[in-house]
Amino acid sequence: MNLRMKLALAFLLLIIVPMCALGIGMFLVTSHTIEKKYNQQAEYALQAISYNIENVFQQINNVTDNGIATSVFQMALNAKDPTKQDLGTGNQLSLNASQRNFRSLLYNYPFISYAFLYDLRSSENNQIVSIFTKENFEALPFQQFKIHPLFQEIHQLNGVPKWLAPLEYPELTGNDPVFTQIRLVKELSYFQNIGILVVQIKKGEIDRIFRHLQISDSAQNTSFLLINEEGLVVYDPSGQYSGEKMENLGVNAASYGPGFSSIRTVFDGTESILSQYHLKNYGWSLISVTSWEALSAETNVFAGWSVIIILVCLLAAMVFNLFFMNRITGNIAVLVRFMRRVEDGDFNARVEGKGFDEMQLLAHGFNELLDRIGSLFRRVRAEQQQKAKAELRVLQAQIKPHFLFNTLESINGLAMRGEGRKVSEMVNRLGNILRISIQDQEEIPLGEEVRHLQSYLEIQQYRFSELFTYEVDIPTHLYASSVLKLTLQPLVENSIQHGFEGIEYKGVLRISAFELHHNLILQVEDNGLGIPQEIMGRFEYMAEDPPEHSHAKEGEQSLSSMAERRGLGLRSVADRIRIRYGAGYGIFICSAPGHGTVIQCIIPRYEQGDA
Repeated sequence: MNLRMKLALAFLLLIIVPMCALGIGMFLVTSHTIEKKYNQQAEYALQAISYNIENVFQQINNVTDNGIATSVFQMALNAKDPTKQDLGTGNQLSLNASQRNFRSLLYNYPFISYAFLYDLRSSENNQIVSIFTKENFEALPFQQFKIHPLFQEIHQLNGVPKWLAPLEYPELTGNDPVFTQIRLVKELSYFQNIGILVVQIKKGEIDRIFRHLQISDSAQNTSFLLINEEGLVVYDPSGQYSGEKMENLGVNAASYGPGFSSIRTVFDGTESILSQYHLKNYGWSLISVTSWEALSAETNVFAGWSVIIILVCLLAAMVFNLFFMNRITGNIAVLVRFMRRVEDGDFNARVEGKGFDEMQLLAHGFNELLDRIGSLFRRVRAEQQQKAKAELRVLQAQIKPHFLFNTLESINGLAMRGEGRKVSEMVNRLGNILRISIQDQEEIPLGEEVRHLQSYLEIQQYRFSELFTYEVDIPTHLYASSVLKLTLQPLVENSIQHGFEGIEYKGVLRISAFELHHNLILQVEDNGLGIPQEIMGRFEYMAEDPPEHSHAKEGEQSLSSMAERRGLGLRSVADRIRIRYGAGYGIFICSAPGHGTVIQCIIPRYEQGDA
């Protein structure tokens, strides 16, 4: 992964992801806070509404308690003509003091819709005694009411009021959205059940409670419902959901229970906050339903602005990353390319710095480093050249004493035999050889090297006239080619001294030269004994001289000494060529015992003065 990808990944993981996570976290925290605060407000509002509803019910309880305590209901049941006990239409003068007081009390509560009594003692059609008449309302006949489940429940309550919500028992209370109280009436002297009182209040008083109580600013999106234990909506101030089942509206019955609770759910296809408060003494639950969209409107606005701000920040960060980071990574990429050029050996590469920041300092430091490295390489190259020249001089110094020793030994033999003319010719040839050898030039034309070789071969012919013959086949157009001096002579000397030693036939030595692929090939071929494989295996360029071992066996010393003497001239020429021209040049030997030896010396072909 390159630096650009790493920076992009770091930008994604360290900036974009944290900002998105921060935005989502803030949105969730804000939503939770809004929901929590709304739940608190909803709980207070539902408790207040419940308190007001219970207060209305309690007032009616007090009214009916007063009627029982003043025996108004007993007098109505005991009257000679129960059908004329309606306090709403009766003559004020015909009423006794208790009835007049109770009638005044009823008029103080105008939200009472009607009131009547079932006479439990009457056997004559079980009359219904009207207390407060309501138009267009017909009470359930007593015979039907007697078999109704509420009849037994009212008796079990033993005088405690039972409140019925709208739509719970429409056969008893009618279809109007009103609340109805039912309770037993007892004879106070001996507590005998004498009747059942039914009192109904108008819905206006309950509606007034809901109109005057609101929840924050979202009241226009809040619906209040009153449901019974079966999940039936028994009262809705707006009338929209009256008579509906909560399950049909998408709310499970398990979502509401005792006390206060609030959940976030889907109500009638809309995501809403549903808060519930249970009225302990009446078996109903007061529900408030508020649209979550209305509650979260401010949060959505905040979230929208947050998204816009985050997008603007991300855009600014991306622009920053595109221009600034790309400039940094681009400059680093340029440095990397130049470093690879340096790895490939181009020490002349230089980086052009721009600006005045750290990248310019880095480029300047890179260029200075290359300048120092170039200076060091030039110094090392000069030292290597001096070292190579010193090694060449050492190798040449190794050849000269060896050759002079052999030549002087031959002249000495001629002098001892009294062959003065031959001694003179050999001394003349030796002078020619020494004249060439002591020249300060490392390279000489091939023609001079051939003349030097011929002088050497003529000297050897005086000494070994019956041992070998030689042929020199070198085209004259190659005479101007430059070669290292003393290149051919050590190779020829190796063949004479070792290849023809002890042979029973006359040796033949051929020296030739030719050009191949812009290289000069010098070839020395003999038909001598050949080189053993163990000696060939020891030949190695730039090899160190083997250490002397004082405790080596005599046979091993002889073999080592012979190998060293036999390889000295070859290795010296090979090492000189490698030092001078490089690893692509040198000598190649092809030899086998009894089949002679072929030595090829490969050097680049050029003339003096050429580059």
